[in-house]
This record gives sequence, structure tokens and C-alpha cells, in this order.
Amino acid sequence: MAGGPGYGADDRPLSEINVTPLVDVMLVLLVIFIVTAPLLAQALRVDLPRANGVAGSETKVVTVTLLPDHTLLLDDHEVPMRALADLVRQRLTADPDLVARVAADGGIAYQEVAEVIGLLREGGVHRLAFATQQPATEGHPMSRVGR
Repeated sequence: MAGGPGYGADDRPLSEINVTPLVDVMLVLLVIFIVTAPLLAQALRVDLPRANGVAGSETKVVTVTLLPDHTLLLDDHEVPMRALADLVRQRLTADPDLVARVAADGGIAYQEVAEVIGLLREGGVHRLAFATQQPATEGHPMSRVGR
């Protein structure tokens, strides 16, 4: 049988890798990236409309402060811990988008801060913020701003 196995066939294993399928896949991927790249860049541009004389809505913020002596302040007025939820609930009826900013001294135990957050949640607050300070050390990159 001419042309069958063993007749003139080279018995060596193929030592070359066929790169044609690899090149085909890479070219298809390249075409996909070339087509989609302008679409992605176009989706990122936002041209916001301009309006004169329209005031932005100002979010009302209530500040709850925990002092080092464990005194609780609501907008600079001392309040008992048990009355916090009711006072915040009253403020929420006037402004439903109220944000509560918690400013606790660094020495206050986490448990006490968690209790205040729980009382704020009980009072109906859904938006919380935590007041922090930027470190003012010489090595910090923000310490050179404005010099």
C-alpha cells in the first residue's frame, strides 16, 4: 500500500508548533480592541448642561460630638445619650435628607461610638459621615500644600 504508514513516512515527532491559530486569535482580539477603544473613551466624556442662577441643594448636616469626658453634643448643645434618637427623629421630620456627622475624640472607646451610631440609626438616620483630620506631620505630602 503506497503512501501508508511506514512507507517513506518520517517517524520523527513534529518539533514545530503551528502558530497560525495563535496569530488568528491575536488578530481577532486586536481588531476587537481597536473597535471598542473609541467607544469606551467616548462613554467617559460628560458634557454637563450649564444653568445660571440655579442654587445647588444644600445638604443639612447634624453633628454629633463625643468629647473626651464622654459628654455628648448635638450641634454644640449638650444632650443626654438616651434622648439622642428622639432629637434626631425630630430633625428628620423637618429634613428627610439629613446627614449625621459623628465627631468622636480619639480616646473614646469604639463601643461608645457604636452606641451613638446605633441611636442615630434608631432615630432614622440613613446617611452617616465621620469627621476626621489630616495628619500635619512634616513628612506627610499634604503638609506642604499651600506653602
